[in-house]
Amino acid sequence: MSLAQDYRKAMSQAGTSQFQEVIRQELEYSMKVELDKILATAPQNELEHTKKDLEGFKKLFHRFLQEKGPSVDWGKIQRPPEDSIQPYEKIRARGLPVNITSVLNKLVVVKLNGGLGTSMGCKGPKSLIGVRNENTFLDLTVQQIEHLNKTYNTDVPLVLMNSFNTDEDTKKILQKYSHSRVKIYTFNQSRYPRINKESLLPIAKDVSYSGENTEAWYPPGHGDIYSSFYNSGLLDTLIGEGKEYIFVSNIDNLGATVDLYILNHLMNPPNGKCCEFVMEVTNKTRADVKGGTLTQYDNKLRLVEIAQVPKAHVDEFKSVSKFKIFNTNNLWISLPAIKRLQEQNAIDMEIIVNPKTLDGGLNVIQLETAVGAAVKSFENSLGINVPRSRFLPVKTTSDLLLVMSNLYSLNAGSLTMSEKREFPTVPLVKLGSSFTKVQDYLTRFESIPDMLELDHLTVSGDVTFGKNVALKGTVIIIANHGDRIDIPPGAVLENKIVSGNLRILDH
Repeated sequence: MSLAQDYRKAMSQAGTSQFQEVIRQELEYSMKVELDKILATAPQNELEHTKKDLEGFKKLFHRFLQEKGPSVDWGKIQRPPEDSIQPYEKIRARGLPVNITSVLNKLVVVKLNGGLGTSMGCKGPKSLIGVRNENTFLDLTVQQIEHLNKTYNTDVPLVLMNSFNTDEDTKKILQKYSHSRVKIYTFNQSRYPRINKESLLPIAKDVSYSGENTEAWYPPGHGDIYSSFYNSGLLDTLIGEGKEYIFVSNIDNLGATVDLYILNHLMNPPNGKCCEFVMEVTNKTRADVKGGTLTQYDNKLRLVEIAQVPKAHVDEFKSVSKFKIFNTNNLWISLPAIKRLQEQNAIDMEIIVNPKTLDGGLNVIQLETAVGAAVKSFENSLGINVPRSRFLPVKTTSDLLLVMSNLYSLNAGSLTMSEKREFPTVPLVKLGSSFTKVQDYLTRFESIPDMLELDHLTVSGDVTFGKNVALKGTVIIIANHGDRIDIPPGAVLENKIVSGNLRILDH
């Protein structure tokens, strides 16, 4: 029996803590030996940051071995007290500060830019996918901040947290913004080794991450922002420039723009008590039942993710009536607080164990953390229940169709719901597997349909859309295997189900 199997067996038995401890120490020692071997292969110019990465991983692995089962005790979970999640309307009602410029000069915008576009069939960083009028996620972000800086004569910088997967391509593209009125900084997430699910040892044999070793490393989730930001030296630089807060969000959330009312609330707290962490939450719909939710736990606000919930309580967790809100991952965090907690080693985030199967069939695990999980480590943390419009993530081509359509208008990099839409809800769109890749999706629409009056769209199979199509109410289009449906130019589909075979040929 291997050490890892001994460990699993010991962890499943109660009352054998001494035996567990011995095996744990042996596993940690084996890990240390392997990591030292990897470090020994690092070239001189990479030695320092590889050492920091592997030290960080060692700490995470140590904690992973300490934890048993789901990390929350369901009996301790309570609804947060009323005043710990404020309605956005109340924050907005306080108005704007007199000195918007000086308040903005204390802000830094941070975008999480570690992800690739693979799930949408694209190579390279996701942030370089075109989403609207040829503009990429990154273009829109730069335009938003430039507009802010010009309007209020401020100097809000943009910081990108890249991963080793996105860093090189992102840096090449940044040259195009050299004349824009936005200072852009980058720093890199850590690079941690994936571990074999059976042996609990790294699969990497050396420090390289090309060729055979490509799958041996991973960026450990956005919870890594605190240590990476600190280790990069950028945190200290920005504090030295008088910056006080960061606004962090996913680069693919097109609703995450700088909100002056929330910023004012942070800079001029109504009760005089400095709030170190704000999490924007929004009301759950049926589509969001898996999203992490804010709860009260041990007298602190705490983010609970679905992976932490004991199996018997998963349905309760998903209930829209008990847990009404979810985390948008738009976060406002105090820079001096990050520095203090990082130096005290006091940022506590639950470990997410992410199992993966590599191309060759090998089962590995990735140990990750989530940025919002640190909410319980900060003082006077607050949730703000924001409008749904601040959560507009583009994860799939179905989302892309929404943001490319006339449902939204684009102004200075920001998307807003068109005034011509009579109700503020976003239609439910489900495009089938023929649309998964951006390139395929684009060839199937001669132009993006008019969707102002659409409630629900489902498309499945080999379907194409001609120019100037309008979709209204509920539209379901299903081409069965071997069939093809071409929606003709100028067609208006209102509350229609289209199935079978429809081809219109020029003659």
